[in-house]
Order: sequence, then C-alpha cells, then structure tokens
Amino acid sequence: MSNHQNQPRIKGLPASLNGIVIALPVILGYLPVGFAYGVLAEKAGLSAVNTLLMSIVVFAGSAQLIAVGLFSAGIEPLTIILTTFVVNLRHMLMSAALSPYLQGWRKRELAWFAYELTDETFALHATRLPEDGVSRTETFAINAAAQAAWILGTLLGVVGGRLVTDIEPLALDYALPAMFIALLVMQLNRKTEVAVAVVSGLCSVGLYLAGWDQWHVIMATLVGATFGVVVEKWIK
Repeated sequence: MSNHQNQPRIKGLPASLNGIVIALPVILGYLPVGFAYGVLAEKAGLSAVNTLLMSIVVFAGSAQLIAVGLFSAGIEPLTIILTTFVVNLRHMLMSAALSPYLQGWRKRELAWFAYELTDETFALHATRLPEDGVSRTETFAINAAAQAAWILGTLLGVVGGRLVTDIEPLALDYALPAMFIALLVMQLNRKTEVAVAVVSGLCSVGLYLAGWDQWHVIMATLVGATFGVVVEKWIK
C-alpha cells in the first residue's frame, strides 16, 4: 500500500478540509502541549501578548518551551536566541528532505510553507509529498490547522495559567512524545524503516545521556539516515 493511500482522506471533501482531517493527530497533540507552553510562559512572567506573539511568529514548540525556561531563569536574551537557533537547526535537515518535491513552487509559497513547517507536520508531509498529484491547498491546510491548534492551546494556557498552580499532575508533558510515537508508527511500512527508527532512537537517547542535550537529535538524525542508506544499498 502506498503512503498516499495511508492518509485518512474522505472522498467528496474539499482539499482544505481533508488537510484538517490529515492533521488531526497533530491538532490533538498541539492543544495540550500549547496549553502547557501558555501556562509556563505565564508563570515565567511573559505578558499574554508576547506569549501569543511567540506562537504566531516563532511557532516552534520545543524552542518556545526552552526559551520560556531560559527566560524564567534570567538568562541573557542573546543566549536564549543562540540556544533556540541550535535547537532548530534540525529544520535544515527536514527542509532538505522535502525540497525535491517542491521544485515547481513559487518563492512566496516556499516561504509560507517553511514558516509553518514543524517536526510533526514534516512527518505528515514526508509520507504525502513523494506521491504524485498532492494538492498544495491540502498541504497548506495541514500547516495552518496545526498552527491554529498551537495558538489556541497557547491562548487557553494563558487564560488558565492563573488557575493552574502545577501542571505536572496533568501529565501534559506526555502529549508531545505520544504524538511523535503515533506519527512515527504511521510511517513504518518496512523492516528497514523500523531498524532506522530504532537506531535513531537509541542514538538520540545515548547522546542525550552523554551530555549532548542540544545536539543529540541532529546527530541521531544523521546517524540514522546514514545507517538507512547503507542498509538499503547492502540489500540491493
């Protein structure tokens, strides 16, 4: 079965609505995580306007959570900027992986697509874009729905931040890993892909425990991709 067929499309729906349907796993994950970010930002002393602006302008979940933590610790702004820059370097790898399928797009379309690209939407697009005839409207609808969910979650977090004294009992920090696991399972169709996922995961955890807390994802991605290429060539 092709990846295109695995997408949960509904016949008869416009491409924009099908994009929202495809993005549902991301939406369900972004609402609680965005809520957690909103609560943490409120606790850190960020204004409601700045908290929402970060979700609108920056729109990078892990980077926003890290930035809020550094802000609450009184870290210098330049350090916060450099740290979030390093954390988001993985977007270069994701963009490079998708770029062959975006050759015919206009520059403004590429800019808008890159602006809303996240780890989770990348996982969805990686299974869609290699197929022929993928709608750009559906593609942008996926990104827009994901960001709308994140902004809504942020707004709810800002409002509820004064009512929630401790977010740990709510287990909101589990929502993001659970969403990643669900998206990963949707992409595993062959034994090689399972092996790459296992190697990448073990490498990422190992590097994190070794103290590479800012580079472990990027390095594990490179190791996993290299391992996958070597295995594919060896099999052929």
